[in-house]
Amino acid sequence: MPPDPRPLPTRLPAALRSRLPALVTAAVTIAAGLTVRAVTGGWFGKYAGDALYTVLVYALIVLVWPRVSPGRAALGALAFSWVVEFAQLTPVPAALSETGVLARLVLGSTFGIADLAAYAAGAALAWSAHALLRHRAG
Repeated sequence: MPPDPRPLPTRLPAALRSRLPALVTAAVTIAAGLTVRAVTGGWFGKYAGDALYTVLVYALIVLVWPRVSPGRAALGALAFSWVVEFAQLTPVPAALSETGVLARLVLGSTFGIADLAAYAAGAALAWSAHALLRHRAG
């Protein structure tokens, strides 16, 4: 069969183009989180991981709703992170965390009040970067 003579499309569809930065951010955030876990320890590794968790949630919110304002995305990511953290006051996340690594990474197992501040730092970082990029774009 001869090769298809039609040129390949060079432009991404608008729906994908508007979501691509969030998708890349999510991938980079996952890589950064795994790297931090692998090469650091102690308080830095723990709280950097918590902050990156909220950055990832922020990126996923923007991936689903690309036109969301940075402030709303930050509040949504922070609220989600805090709900997960406060859920750790119940036995449910700990029990689910025993089922696998992914559940443990997403849900954690024990409540820590300092985690709330790390989540706020991650939301602030994501909001700042998103707002700056939006301002520069236009």
